[in-house]
Amino acid sequence: MSRPLNKILVIQTAFLGDVILGTSLLESLRVSYPNAELHYLVRKGNETVLKNHPFLKVWVFDKKNKIRNLIRIILSLRKEKFDLVINLQRFFTSGVITVLSGARQTRGFQKNPLSRLFNYTFIHKIDADSPVHEVERNYQLIGDLSPSKKSARPRLYPLPNHYDEVRKYKENRFICIAPASVWHTKQWPVSKWVELIDAIPDDFDIYLLGAPGDSTICEQIQSDAQNEKRVTVLAGKLSPLASCALMQDAAMNYVNDSAPLHFASAMNAAVTAVFCSTVPGFGFTPLSEDASIVEVREPLSCRPCGLHGHQKCPEGHFKCALSISIEPLLESIS
Repeated sequence: MSRPLNKILVIQTAFLGDVILGTSLLESLRVSYPNAELHYLVRKGNETVLKNHPFLKVWVFDKKNKIRNLIRIILSLRKEKFDLVINLQRFFTSGVITVLSGARQTRGFQKNPLSRLFNYTFIHKIDADSPVHEVERNYQLIGDLSPSKKSARPRLYPLPNHYDEVRKYKENRFICIAPASVWHTKQWPVSKWVELIDAIPDDFDIYLLGAPGDSTICEQIQSDAQNEKRVTVLAGKLSPLASCALMQDAAMNYVNDSAPLHFASAMNAAVTAVFCSTVPGFGFTPLSEDASIVEVREPLSCRPCGLHGHQKCPEGHFKCALSISIEPLLESIS
């Protein structure tokens, strides 16, 4: 592009984990275009992890009253006169926003139904046999524009008040566990989390993290643990950024293939990720310097059973989760 890129919009209106991974692209853009205004469009509810972000202007798309709010957001974005709009989403609505944004240049993935109307399109391929991380798939959208030729790690920015909020939980050595997932087959069972907690040395405090809707499973884990007094349920009690501030200093963060995994990556926090029905080859593995992946060792013909998982095991046996022993998880803190 002959004219400079002074104002750039990135669109990612999918789930929270996708929004966090999208910050990798924004960090790369910040390095390549330090004087550019960077904007980020996310769905309502996901903006909480971007509160008071140091270099982003965050836009929120409320999918309730979808048509009305879609028109509103398009009209507002058009006034910004973007030099470049980058669409990380592969669905129709984000394509509409991209095409009607009025941007000088638009980029996105060929899977988007309106990609033919973008200026530049790229392949988005998830192939477990040829693994490519999601941040690398996203980075190809700006590969020819970025002098660094290397994707950045995703990053979140907790505020001082978030660190103040969790300081009291850091007095002893501690471990964080985020045991829940939106998809049941991506979630290591309660009995397994309890078994792990009972085997963790007694000198660690243990905090159970999650959204308000995860408090029930966390309370069950706490009550089933042999020494429930050293287990504290923080699900629903900490904001996402406060959870990040806590995870940053944990001796280990145990997570499923879900959003807390990407919290850890964004904070470069020590993490051990349990993959049940999904596989690391999909490209959503942790990016922290201290990261481990635990999965079933025996090959299962039914695994993976889907990109996102299911609400129950299609085969009825859930071997991909129940066959995982606690030993490799304990090794990560040995």
